[in-house]
Amino acid sequence: MKVLLSIKPEFVAKIFSEEKKYEYRKTIFKKEVDKVVIYSTMPEGRIVGEFSIEAILNGEPDSIWRKTNHFSGITHSFYKKYFNRRDKAYAIKIGEIERYSEPIDPKAFDFPFTPPQSFFYVDDNYRPISQKNEQFEPLLF
Repeated sequence: MKVLLSIKPEFVAKIFSEEKKYEYRKTIFKKEVDKVVIYSTMPEGRIVGEFSIEAILNGEPDSIWRKTNHFSGITHSFYKKYFNRRDKAYAIKIGEIERYSEPIDPKAFDFPFTPPQSFFYVDDNYRPISQKNEQFEPLLF
């Protein structure tokens, strides 16, 4: 299964350059997911690629930072602010990356597209799959 994640353009660039090998989240998927589709938020507003999930680490934020900081693509202060007052952190380890040769403009879809605040499950045509009873956190990066 795939999810579509909203990621800021500056972090998308770091994923493609392989400077950023972990994507951090406050909450994680409830279903088994093997691929992440990357939606680069505004001003780009395009679906630009995808990556496979090598692993998902979870634990106390300081412990996750110690394990992942060399390939975080973010500063420690940004990380601390993001996980402020949280007792659990998730780090998605980025596997194989595919950058689309032509970014996809979701406005061209034959269905309404609203960028996710954090993520949503999608089919192979980027159509959202029902998210009933899912809990999502606002996206910070």
